[in-house]
Amino acid sequence: MSPKEKTSEELLLEEEVSTQNEIVLFNDDVNTFDHVIETLIYACDHTAEQAEQCSLIVHYKGKCTVKTGLYDDLKPRCSMLLEAGLSAEIV
Repeated sequence: MSPKEKTSEELLLEEEVSTQNEIVLFNDDVNTFDHVIETLIYACDHTAEQAEQCSLIVHYKGKCTVKTGLYDDLKPRCSMLLEAGLSAEIV
C-alpha cells in the first residue's frame, strides 16, 4: 500500500469516527432502577440486560454512554430520556 493510499484510508476512517455521537446518561437521586431500565429499553432499544448494566454503571460511576450513533438518530432518543425525567446529553 502506498503512503498516499494509506493516508486516504486513514482520513476516511477518521471522518467516519467523527460523525458518531454519544448519549451520556447521568446519575440522579430521584429515579428508580426500574424506571431507568424501562426507559433505556424503550428509548435506546436496549435489552433488559444492557439496560440493567448501564443503570448500574450510572449509579456507581456517575455517568455512562448508553447509545452511540448519528446525531439525527440520537436526538429523539435523548429527548425521550429527558421527557422521562432522566438526565442525559448528546456529546
